[in-house]
Amino acid sequence: MTNDAAAATDAGVTSESDETDVPTAVGVKFGSARTALAFDDGDAARTVHLPSRLTDGEDAPAGDEGVHDGGETVRESPERVEFMLRSGVPATARDAESFERFARELCARHDLPAESAVVYAMPTVDDDVGLANFGTAVGECGIGEALARGFPESLCASIPALGDGIEAVDEVFVALNLGATNLEACAYRRGERLLPFVSAEASGDRVDRRIAEAVEAETGGRVTIDPATAREYKETRADFGGFDPFTDAIERGSEGAHEFTVERGVMEPLDEYLDDVVAELCDFFSRLASSHMKTYQLARARPLVVSGGMACIPGLVEELEARLAAELDRPVSVVVPDDPVTAAAEGAHRLAVRLRDAA
Repeated sequence: MTNDAAAATDAGVTSESDETDVPTAVGVKFGSARTALAFDDGDAARTVHLPSRLTDGEDAPAGDEGVHDGGETVRESPERVEFMLRSGVPATARDAESFERFARELCARHDLPAESAVVYAMPTVDDDVGLANFGTAVGECGIGEALARGFPESLCASIPALGDGIEAVDEVFVALNLGATNLEACAYRRGERLLPFVSAEASGDRVDRRIAEAVEAETGGRVTIDPATAREYKETRADFGGFDPFTDAIERGSEGAHEFTVERGVMEPLDEYLDDVVAELCDFFSRLASSHMKTYQLARARPLVVSGGMACIPGLVEELEARLAAELDRPVSVVVPDDPVTAAAEGAHRLAVRLRDAA
């Protein structure tokens, strides 16, 4: 590995251990909306994900946890929750305190040992205070005594998309992360990150707000929904391959339930979102060609790696591929990891295994 793929980054500096037991390898992606965790579990890797939030008044992560090892999914519905990573890192002292509790309790819930090799999938953010808060918090969560390192989230997510090992760190490609907070794009040249780009103009959160506005407009102002409901519509109803209008209801006090039908309020904001993504990505490719022509030419021959929660919407990736090809006037190939939500944690875990075994 070279450069980004070989050096410790924001999550801390490698520390060595005198223990003879093999440290547990752990990969973690703390997201603004959801956190994913991949770790050694016997001879296999176990992956879980859950909301990046604390239930109000409790020192424990909220429920709604998905287990990706064949186990059951546990669901809880706390009435009041606290998110602490809305920008991808804990931006304030209060967020940092909540995040430290969240990280500590998450590690305790899954019995992660102190003697572990941990890789954190890091978002691309321009927030020195938030990154410092992040480093301090994960340093107090009681894991990573064998080593603790951070790598770019988009690189980690590309690893399971491009092979069964860590082939991605030896290849040249462009990665696109369609996240809740930001759209991220960058080129990788054998592990070296080139021209990292971040935009909040095309994000899952922005789509949620647009859906809420579109539903209000479609119902003539009779219905207002919150961003959480808009996000639920996006995640459970959106489909670029065949969207079906649906009926929902809201309570209006003494008036009782008011039913309404959504026909355009979900897919029109998502259409606009994809147009914004294509525009941002075309601009990125133009700047990449200007500053790193050789890398641009090599990357054109490789699939574009797409990850992030928005990639889970049925038909979205295929529609992105078609629109981008039309805009660039050339064929475009897109590859997506099996689970875009947990891919960054899975890739981070593979890096942790490699770094642990090489130590």
